[in-house]
Amino acid sequence: MIALIGLVAGVVLGFVLEPTVPLWLQPYLPIAIVAALDAMFGGVRAKLDGIFDDKVFVVSFLSNAVISAMIVFLGDQLGVGSQLSTGVVVVLGIRIFSNAAAIRRKLLGA
Repeated sequence: MIALIGLVAGVVLGFVLEPTVPLWLQPYLPIAIVAALDAMFGGVRAKLDGIFDDKVFVVSFLSNAVISAMIVFLGDQLGVGSQLSTGVVVVLGIRIFSNAAAIRRKLLGA
């Protein structure tokens, strides 16, 4: 229940304050969102499998975000930022769909 209240409060604050993302941070925002989705689907899958651990979830979330940001930063420094960003999105996207399929099988048996 606390998580739901925090989510609603965050959405309301986002609409009220209308924050802007600095220009230098914009290439990293989509990667952070995809990393967060990957951690979320992984957490749901672990919960349904009965092996969820909050410490593993937090470490997974933070490490996904940091490693993804480092790869995109390295790509920007090498001049191939868009290619490495695409690679990160593809890899995390595969993991998201794999976890979503496992969740679907667990919930629906199909």
